[in-house]
Amino acid sequence: MNAGDATTAVRTPQLELAVENTDGVRLAAAVGAARVELCAALAETEGITPSIGMMEQACRAGLPVHVLVRPRPGNFSYSSDELDVIERDVSASMEAGAAGVVVGVLAADGGPDVPAIRRFAEAARRHKPSAEVTFHRAFDAALAAGVDPAEALGRLESAGVNRVLTSGGRADCASGLSVLGELVELGRKHAPSLQIMAGGGVTLQLVPRLLAAGVHAVHTSARPRPESGLAAERADAADPVLAAQMAAALGTGGREPWTAH
Repeated sequence: MNAGDATTAVRTPQLELAVENTDGVRLAAAVGAARVELCAALAETEGITPSIGMMEQACRAGLPVHVLVRPRPGNFSYSSDELDVIERDVSASMEAGAAGVVVGVLAADGGPDVPAIRRFAEAARRHKPSAEVTFHRAFDAALAAGVDPAEALGRLESAGVNRVLTSGGRADCASGLSVLGELVELGRKHAPSLQIMAGGGVTLQLVPRLLAAGVHAVHTSARPRPESGLAAERADAADPVLAAQMAAALGTGGREPWTAH
């Protein structure tokens, strides 16, 4: 199955919320997000695979859930045993009711590992033909290593990926803003069915500039910034007001389907 079979065009950029539990899914639904990325240990590890119990519970909460399948923190080069674990977790995610999975594997040359990604996409779609596949910010590690962005985008499309989460190869979207715009343009030419989803350090103030860059979706945890003065326990959860403000800034409604360029 080709990525374009699972996605069509976006009139309003979509909002994706990164969450760790069912409360996060409900919040995302309340503000009009298109979907959630479900992960575990987001603050501690930048996200790893959640438990099967959490997957099942989150998938019953009424919003499309895309499960992050990342067996450990660290680099994105995996042993054969780790690849087997990822494939099994992809299958488990779909059996739990997920709408899609979020994966990222890099090959020896530093670029996206097409055979591995295709393997995971096929595993997901054996359970649900409409399953969507997102390639996470391993893509930024590839760009930082000097991989040609047009080639990297083309690899992802050929592997059956629907969207790529990226900050333009920089530490955050603010510093990678110009590259994000370039990726949108390169995508039109080299990977027309692939969505560019901006993620990494997204602030409310940055959203209009991301829209101007032409991204198809925005990914955020909508967590309070450290300088906000909120107690540590609240800083670990999404801020409902901030999440609603980001949704409003995007004009969502962001559940309209995205159409190829």
